[in-house]
Amino acid sequence: MLTGDDLATALTKGGADWMILSVAAVLPILWAFTLSLHFARPYVLRFLQKLTLRFGGDVWWLSYVLTRDALLVITLILSMIFLFPNVFLRGDGLGITSPVATLLLMWAALVKLFRDPDDSPSDWRLQSILLIIASVLYIVPQVYGLEAVDQHLGSWSSALISTTNIDVARYILWGTYILIALTGAFVFVRFLIQLGKPEAGDASSLVEG
Repeated sequence: MLTGDDLATALTKGGADWMILSVAAVLPILWAFTLSLHFARPYVLRFLQKLTLRFGGDVWWLSYVLTRDALLVITLILSMIFLFPNVFLRGDGLGITSPVATLLLMWAALVKLFRDPDDSPSDWRLQSILLIIASVLYIVPQVYGLEAVDQHLGSWSSALISTTNIDVARYILWGTYILIALTGAFVFVRFLIQLGKPEAGDASSLVEG
């Protein structure tokens, strides 16, 4: 007989699994929007050149940048669920390279943070490469692994799911942890190096003074 505690446990576990799988299913859409807005930059710049009103151009550019960067941050935050071992290595499973995709998306955000992809073509290309590789590493296992597991596409479909290829998935997850730790150490050291240094504008004002 089903008790109240059993019902509460079933609802809690079922709700958690539903939420995780829903986030995993929605993320390809967010990835598509993120890539679309990122690669729409040349079109936006051409459109801005046609505007005669400076204020309208500033509003259009600011709206584009805020929407593009907000989508990148939202995608990164939601992708953090793939870094939890109890989510990635248990339950119904997720795309086996999802943690690596999250790591590369984090690096793309750091390129935006420490460099200026909007003004530097090389930085924009670097961020573009990271976003493309990250999206492929997430969308391909999600579509051809998790979503197609019941389509009998062969053993390679099961190999793209974390729970059915647990040994490889475990190495991928722990390797991602190591790279995230190294990335955090790099950001912390860079912050310490930059701490106390005058900004470019401040330095020029001191020289003029």
